[in-house]
Amino acid sequence: MTDHDPVDLTPERGAEPQPDATARVYEARFGIGDVVRHRLFPFRGVIFDIDPEFANTEEWWQAIPEEIRPRRDQPFYHLLAENDESAYIAYVSQQNLVREDAPEPVHHPAVPQLFGAFENGRYILRPTIRN
Repeated sequence: MTDHDPVDLTPERGAEPQPDATARVYEARFGIGDVVRHRLFPFRGVIFDIDPEFANTEEWWQAIPEEIRPRRDQPFYHLLAENDESAYIAYVSQQNLVREDAPEPVHHPAVPQLFGAFENGRYILRPTIRN
């Protein structure tokens, strides 16, 4: 073989595709029903859905100040959130969440619609909600 001979780069039949060396793979640290709090802002909540990576609008993304804007290539969590003033839905990156040390129930009005019991610091998803 010389430097000018063509090289077959076709993977062998049955060979696993090679991962992109620059791609990051993140595992979700939290699960549905976990009670978490934001590491920067004063709110907490219960996770009711997880996106493996950012899946919101570009407008939402650009509204976050650049100096605190999270990476897109990580899990993002949908929370039934609460603070001292209100209850709302939040969309938060994994890097900005921490598990509550001693979780107490979340008082969001939608919690009873999605979750049943609160056991051992986490909520149990209602069976009728599961896929």
